[in-house]
Amino acid sequence: MTALTSSSTATSAPSGAVQPAAGYAGDISPMLAAQWVASGEAVLVDVRSDAEREWVGYVPGSVGLAWKQWPGMALNAGFDEGLRAAVPQGRKAVMLCRSGVRSISAAKRATELGIEAYNILEGFEGNPDEHGQRGHVGGWRFRGLPWKQN
Repeated sequence: MTALTSSSTATSAPSGAVQPAAGYAGDISPMLAAQWVASGEAVLVDVRSDAEREWVGYVPGSVGLAWKQWPGMALNAGFDEGLRAAVPQGRKAVMLCRSGVRSISAAKRATELGIEAYNILEGFEGNPDEHGQRGHVGGWRFRGLPWKQN
């Protein structure tokens, strides 16, 4: 696989490398996350809001568990319980959000709960390009990984 290109807000790691992080197991590329999920090594937890997954798209087979819920972006009171139910003991959790920011908070919380958790760099949509539009600079979709839209 090829190395990722740098994004405007997060440094990228080669597709097979784990980047060290404070408070959780590390940052990984979308490609490595997809490999871990395909091999059964990890559960992909999509922490975007229900509205984002419904309107923008989702990863088939992922667990939709909002970290914050729209409107108002209030913390999901059922996050801990949902995460414990979604990730079997001994499996990793790979956290996905829009751009790889909320998923850091979710990975830190998962770690506090005793789950080996990773943040997926670039998120589902990637960072905004020079025109302020997502989907053109990195992200799960941009990398050609499986996704669907309703």
